[in-house]
Amino acid sequence: MDGSRSSYPPVTVTARLDTPLSRWLWLVKWILVIPHWIVLIFLWIAFVFVTVIAFFAILFTERYPRALFDFNVGVLRWSWRVSFYSYSALATDRYPPFSLGPEPDYPARLDIAYPERLSRGLVLVKWWLLAIPQYLVIAFFAGGMRAGWWSGGLTTLLTLIAAFALAFTGRYPRDIFVLVVGLNRWVIRVAAYASLMTDRYPPFRLDQGGEESPVKPWPVEDR
Repeated sequence: MDGSRSSYPPVTVTARLDTPLSRWLWLVKWILVIPHWIVLIFLWIAFVFVTVIAFFAILFTERYPRALFDFNVGVLRWSWRVSFYSYSALATDRYPPFSLGPEPDYPARLDIAYPERLSRGLVLVKWWLLAIPQYLVIAFFAGGMRAGWWSGGLTTLLTLIAAFALAFTGRYPRDIFVLVVGLNRWVIRVAAYASLMTDRYPPFRLDQGGEESPVKPWPVEDR
């Protein structure tokens, strides 16, 4: 693999801690996000079917159909916004939009660079065999799956600690915020890889903080 590709991250996850935050709104957010969870259940069912179709498209053409790719990116974006609002971060009180689009003004954002070509060989093994070590890691700190998104575990524990700190001090601890975003970023990178949206293996690295380098086109070697 060309080492120059390291300057072209295929998955970019950014987040901004909103201030001020309500001391007590987090107690009822589980109710407020129920409409989103209902929609996301159906979106993630569609996500699975789209990924299966993309699997065969990549196997025969080395390409992920752009319309299908954009849909799956939209599902991941929607899930990330809802997670950020609710119990994977609790870092904003701004209600997530019902949207598959990028929503650049929302404090939680996600972009995945469209790959012009993907490996036929990797598509056969990356979503199960190669991703097993990553699944074991994220299961430890991200818990289980709910409405298509990992929840529970270390991430939720840290988020609840931040919520109690917010309730009693009026402040969301910055150190917890950057760690929680880093954990979510790791999960999203694995989700993008396992759903065949990139051939770049997720790094075993906790990139903390709210900002990442912008997504740039990912050069592809001639085959």
